[in-house]
Amino acid sequence: MMLNKEQHKMKIYTRTGDAGMTGLFAGPRVSKDDLRIESFGTVDELNSVLGVARSHPIDADIADQLEQVQADLFTVGARLATTQPERLKIRLVGDADVQRLEDWIDAHEESLPALEHFILPGGSVAAASVHHARTVGRRAERLVVGLVAAYPNEGYEVVGIYLNRLSDYLFVLARAINHRGGVADSIWIGEPSSPSS
Repeated sequence: MMLNKEQHKMKIYTRTGDAGMTGLFAGPRVSKDDLRIESFGTVDELNSVLGVARSHPIDADIADQLEQVQADLFTVGARLATTQPERLKIRLVGDADVQRLEDWIDAHEESLPALEHFILPGGSVAAASVHHARTVGRRAERLVVGLVAAYPNEGYEVVGIYLNRLSDYLFVLARAINHRGGVADSIWIGEPSSPSS
């Protein structure tokens, strides 16, 4: 049976969260400031920042990598949003996903000059967006570390490993985008010496 257009429509608002509660995927309702909500909300934020990065002119191979990462982050978010991943048959990020990030890191680093100083986030608009994504990824990782401590038997550790490696990848990727675009990294050389009095 085909649904007509009116039957198929779903309203975006439900009013069920107006009192500050929301539901985990096939799970209990919790406060919107619950650590699990904070975690997958931050992963969603990271995904959105990567969408901004992809909207800027970047090479096709980099755009493809970022699209894969965005798909991975939907998987991560779904995992963080449920307490029953096995029953719901939710795919989990794992060793193969982490290895893919490491392979990308190694490939990008082959073309980059050796890193001898701290660098300031920035450069091209695309690279600056990727640096921004990296910092959001680190925040997501910190929240997941809290989840591992709060729910030690829920298997969140692999999510933390993935996010850790993802931030490493995004740092290298921002440098690679600048390098390909002929934009030099801005080096941080520390605080200037105080003048003698």
